[in-house]
Amino acid sequence: MTQPQTKGLAPRRLAWEVLQAVAAGAYADVALERALRERPLFGADRGLATELAYGAIRRRRPLDAWLDRLGKIPASKQPPKLRWLLHVGLYQLLWMERIPASAAVNTTVDLAKAVGLARLAPVVNGMLRSALRAQESGQLLDIPTDWAAALALEHSLPDWLPPLLLQWRGAEGAAAVAAACNQVPSLDLRVNPLRASREEVMAAMESAGISSHPIDGCPQGLQVEGHKGDLRSWPGYDDGHWCVQDRAAQWVAPLLAALPGDRILDACAAPGGKTTHLAELVMDQAEIWAVDRSAGRLKRVAANAARLGHGSIQALAADAEQLLKDRPEWRGRFQRILIDAPCSGLGTLARHPDARWRMTPSAIEGLLPLQRALLEGLLPLLAETGTLVYATCTIHPAENTSQVRWLLKHHPELNLLDETQRWPDAESGGDGFYAAVLQRR
Repeated sequence: MTQPQTKGLAPRRLAWEVLQAVAAGAYADVALERALRERPLFGADRGLATELAYGAIRRRRPLDAWLDRLGKIPASKQPPKLRWLLHVGLYQLLWMERIPASAAVNTTVDLAKAVGLARLAPVVNGMLRSALRAQESGQLLDIPTDWAAALALEHSLPDWLPPLLLQWRGAEGAAAVAAACNQVPSLDLRVNPLRASREEVMAAMESAGISSHPIDGCPQGLQVEGHKGDLRSWPGYDDGHWCVQDRAAQWVAPLLAALPGDRILDACAAPGGKTTHLAELVMDQAEIWAVDRSAGRLKRVAANAARLGHGSIQALAADAEQLLKDRPEWRGRFQRILIDAPCSGLGTLARHPDARWRMTPSAIEGLLPLQRALLEGLLPLLAETGTLVYATCTIHPAENTSQVRWLLKHHPELNLLDETQRWPDAESGGDGFYAAVLQRR
């Protein structure tokens, strides 16, 4: 995605600050939201800052490769402030066609001077102009001869991921998934049928100059095209007519087949997208418990439910795997349980580009006992003939099919009714997601 030229330094500076925050361990969306709150930007400036930040995070690997090629010091040993500033400049030069090369170079040099790196401004100028000359002469990065290493460089992935993609999907499928990890994700909305129809929301959006169209397979889904500005200012937001939810996530809650009057537990509920979807599916006529260990994150569930007008949701800050101990009266209580388990998030790398740099094989290994503990801890709360859905936003089979096979082996009273792995390169679009539907005999 490209953005129109913007002359000011503000969006570049904000993007640079986000890159630093992410390198220090912050989540990209949280860092961007915080930066925009502290230094608000609007219109084209806001769009440019977002594209620069997310784009440079996505393309970190080839950007570092360019720094290795152009500089005397490897990227990994560059002063962090200089490294991320050069990423902002190089991303504009190499990936943003509508930013003139002169503007990309000059604004990055000016940014260096503005943020206390004036003595390095000549270095910034020299490296960016060298990159520009290389680009104009058709010079490219040296591609590794090893297939997995080449895929990692081309699609900006960590070394450990391409071999796994090859194992799971074969060469063609691995390349498709890798490419999907760098696509700018669509903006999907879920219409709240208790407050508006999909047609009414589409008409209201059109009147505000916002184009949208229905999403196949999502009865309440809308994809917004060419979106701009703060979506909280869009028609219907304050009235609870819709919320933002990826189309793949919209596919999960209906799997529970919940009915009005059911007792429903969303065990890892925050920020509440699937919880509120469940409320809408049962016409807000059920007992729905939204559980999360983070009281702070549960406030977002309550805020979302209040804006959408859902009164059936009760929030509880608790460790889901310890619920039976904390609430013994809940044994066998719930006809429907959703476990949207903490996972590696490998299905959402397009939406959360920083996750590829944060996640490691050892971190994934550490998630497996937690996922099993949730399954074991929550299963006693499921009523006879009740339905449990185990879902993740990852494509790693160790977190998905392997966990369900383990559960079935240890609990023969369960039937596997359905199991689906959605991949991020699917023609239907959306994040990568997994869900298994289980029923107690």
